[in-house]
Amino acid sequence: MPRIEVITEVDAPIETVFDLSRSIEVHEEGQVSKKERAISGRTLGLIENGESVTWEAVHFGIKQRLTSKVTKMERPTYFRDSMISGAFKRFDHDHIFETNEHGMTRMIDVFDYASPLGFLGRIADMLFLEAYMTKLLRERNSEIKNIAESKNDTN
Repeated sequence: MPRIEVITEVDAPIETVFDLSRSIEVHEEGQVSKKERAISGRTLGLIENGESVTWEAVHFGIKQRLTSKVTKMERPTYFRDSMISGAFKRFDHDHIFETNEHGMTRMIDVFDYASPLGFLGRIADMLFLEAYMTKLLRERNSEIKNIAESKNDTN
């Protein structure tokens, strides 16, 4: 079962980065290439603890749907979203936020998942899925960083 960790340093206040990470619109902007959009549940604004969102996107040339729910939240340092239904066997995505020694926000994503299809899923992880998911997280984090730092520049 792969566990992906991505760390992104953002020159913006922790509260700003936390809220951008919960924004449906920012998530969609960061995944334009996958045509990802929220189609049910929370479809606009900031997702809150206990809320769910169903995403529709194109991955590997196939339109897919995935529903996740925010199962834990401690503003502005942590939240977890977990898959309710979708292509994975399961996943938990922990979003951790810290202020580093330079006053920047350290955003840590821990994506812990299990692929479907047993042995075939493990082969897919090794061949392409883990790298693909890491790239998606980095793209999302890049969008959050760009927005947060541009907001920080205007202050």
